[in-house]
Amino acid sequence: MRAQTIDVRQAHGRVLCCTIFRPGGKKLLSKGHVLSAEDVQLLETEGLRTVWVTELEEGEVSEDEAVLQVATAMACGSAEVRPAAGGRANLHATEDSCVLVDDELLRQINCTSSVVIATAANFSFARAGDRIATVKSAPFAVSKQELEVILGTLGERGPLLQARPVRNPSLAILYSDHYDGERARMMFEPIVRQRMARFGIQPRYRLSCTETETEVVKSLGHLLRMNPDVVLVASTTAPAGPEDVIGRAMQRLGAHLERYLAPVEPGNLLLLGYRDSVPIVSAPGCFRSAKPNVVDLVLPPLLARYRVSGWEIACLGHGGLLS
Repeated sequence: MRAQTIDVRQAHGRVLCCTIFRPGGKKLLSKGHVLSAEDVQLLETEGLRTVWVTELEEGEVSEDEAVLQVATAMACGSAEVRPAAGGRANLHATEDSCVLVDDELLRQINCTSSVVIATAANFSFARAGDRIATVKSAPFAVSKQELEVILGTLGERGPLLQARPVRNPSLAILYSDHYDGERARMMFEPIVRQRMARFGIQPRYRLSCTETETEVVKSLGHLLRMNPDVVLVASTTAPAGPEDVIGRAMQRLGAHLERYLAPVEPGNLLLLGYRDSVPIVSAPGCFRSAKPNVVDLVLPPLLARYRVSGWEIACLGHGGLLS
């Protein structure tokens, strides 16, 4: 783009290069604003005779158009694009959702272009209306060729961001203790309710049992017959590994053990398994406190019926120090 100072009467259709303020300090027109005939009259009324403007050159796209095209192309699911001032476009969740981000693709675009994208964290929970991403361009204009490369990359590898809806999830929870399952329920249930309220849900099915392999198999089997979206195991004991009671019970029920140990503190003794499509999450100690732990990280995608892999659990280490 070519910037120049011109007579204000010739500024119709041009783009402001700087914000214009009234003498008292109140903003009159913002940088990047495309001047209309009414704006020109306003500037003349305010006593301005010249104005610093720019205009698009051949092969350029305006900042507002560029960010709108990128924002529209980068996302799918329950998200909508809302234009914002200053060469920005925001994406907002249209319903309660889990945000899924392709981090590699995000880095690639942010490293190589004059358009940058900021997103909510991968696996984060977003309420309806929450902003989940912002797209910002370099001031005033973006090369059309560069924009086409970005859009082509998103078309080949996208979406970069998904707002995966969380719709009426059914959650089951098993309380277990070495001596008395009711003891575990009494200890943990207030914290469970508090934690689940963050996601706007409460457990639909609840059982408690003595933590023996036979009792855990029986109780988990009963909960699985209810066909929940997620099963949580709130145990008072800390397993040494998948060969302990909870892991053995899950395997006896035909579950695939996806991952043991998470690079998250608190919550590193996570055990995640799947019986068919139903995730079973054992997170010992994570229900003693309402402070953030590994359950808060993995529950949103599971509630959105997204199958979290062992690799994705391993990737939680960056930012996994929660306290």
